[in-house]
Amino acid sequence: MLAGLVAWFLLLSLRAAAAADPATITFSLDFPDSSPEHYSISVDSDVRAHYESSGKITVDSDERDTYQTDFTFSDATRARIFELSAQAHYFSGKIDSGNKKIAFTGAKKLTYKDGQRSSSAAYNYSNQPAVQELTAVFQRVAATLEYARRIVYFHRYQKLALDDELKRMEDQARRGELVELQAVKPVLQDIYDDSSVINVVRARAHRILDIDPASVSGK
Repeated sequence: MLAGLVAWFLLLSLRAAAAADPATITFSLDFPDSSPEHYSISVDSDVRAHYESSGKITVDSDERDTYQTDFTFSDATRARIFELSAQAHYFSGKIDSGNKKIAFTGAKKLTYKDGQRSSSAAYNYSNQPAVQELTAVFQRVAATLEYARRIVYFHRYQKLALDDELKRMEDQARRGELVELQAVKPVLQDIYDDSSVINVVRARAHRILDIDPASVSGK
């Protein structure tokens, strides 16, 4: 109950601040030879969010693509992102662990900007719990949105690949490994509405649309 009240008051304060001067938090990751090689997610205190990525369609693919979309975070996730950013002092200092023995998992950067401050910090791995949780949240959201990128591409150029792609997506979604599924609903709805797509694929898209985030194992 207390946690819920804290989140509610934080959300109200974010909305009040957004009305005067929106704040923006951006997470970016660059990882050559991965899929995608680059992506960034920005979220504003006034609800808006934007995702963009580029790279190969899959690690083993020769095809490359760029993708961008606007979406809306759930209120709970957006409030948590701003709460964690405050805990991390809005990335105004060093957040990288400095441990050179840790494997490289991509060049990451967190940025905070509002009417009073602008700060950012780059890192490979951070020991700070708030930064660790932020990284996990953004990476899971990116995993969801990368499904959208591939589905849009396959829908346009390679419809026979949709079945396997949506099967993997459904499996991950039901295990709770994907978050903010509402961000990809327009893409899934396009698949379901397209009569030129085989029925088994349309049915799978419809099942993913109907998944209740509160019912999956990862929640």
